[in-house]
Amino acid sequence: MSASLVSRLDASVLRAMAPAVPVSKRARQTAIIAALGPALPVVLPEFEIVTPRRIEHFLAQAAHESAGFSTTEELGGASYFARYDGRADLGNTKPGDGARYHGRGIFQLTGRANYRRIGGLLGLDLEGNPELASDPVVSLRIACLYWRDRKIGPMADDDDLLRVTRAINGGLNGLDDRRRYLGSAKREIAGLAAAAIVPIDARHYPVLRRGSKVDAVETLQVRLRLHGYPLTLDSDFGAATELAVKAFQASAGLVADGIVGPKSWSALIPQS
Repeated sequence: MSASLVSRLDASVLRAMAPAVPVSKRARQTAIIAALGPALPVVLPEFEIVTPRRIEHFLAQAAHESAGFSTTEELGGASYFARYDGRADLGNTKPGDGARYHGRGIFQLTGRANYRRIGGLLGLDLEGNPELASDPVVSLRIACLYWRDRKIGPMADDDDLLRVTRAINGGLNGLDDRRRYLGSAKREIAGLAAAAIVPIDARHYPVLRRGSKVDAVETLQVRLRLHGYPLTLDSDFGAATELAVKAFQASAGLVADGIVGPKSWSALIPQS
């Protein structure tokens, strides 16, 4: 389901995640979301950001770093950016480098050395034209390169918000905000996954139990998430999925044995 899931990403997912912003920022937020929407299903697969967990964590971090997709420029003025001057670790060796190479993009690319390196990988002269990093689609590619370079995918696979945040931020700044965005991303991705399920007679779904590792397990996990159980969509019927099944069965007045048969499927998937 992962490949088809990423193909259904569009601007509507970002709009649903985005918070209301002041009137002065609305036009920019609208423009950023409109540019990113059609680029997501094209760019993310190039960097193996196609599974639900990876998509959720990527979008959550991007939403926080871009203030709800309302800016691709680090907030602050010349005096604030001056703190980056002389930072050898960022390659800022010339006066004014702090302001010239301040944070830009949905992951806030920062520092002359990073602009040079990432620009080289993208075939763009970001060092000579740093403003290019503010372009939403360029910034998406920059963010994906950073994600791949820092090997963040496996951290997202583990649904480890703390490690993902440290890899993006260097610390845990804005953790509560990132957690809220992650929750929003999970809801949106679960909704996309659920929309792809073609309703059929529940009797045609296979009997599932702990240890099952088939495509139908992801369908089960999607349906359980829609009922409020925050499961990882991994097609692996493990302990967490079994616990959620038992809880759902009990709430639906079924025998809570953790085995998903016709009665459980019928309760999970209302028939039209």
